Amino acid sequence: MPDLGTYAVPVLSSYAGTLALLIGLVVGSIWKARRVARKLDAVEERRGKG
Repeated sequence: MPDLGTYAVPVLSSYAGTLALLIGLVVGSIWKARRVARKLDAVEERRGKG
């Protein structure tokens, strides 16, 4: 790892913030995809019974 000197804290906190945002986006996308899939399954089930 390169020597960051006095910039170590801002650089590492920027990396941590970026990583946290990326993880949040991935988790949010997976959560929404599962929610939409459940709703689609419910609609398809209702149409199949009608």
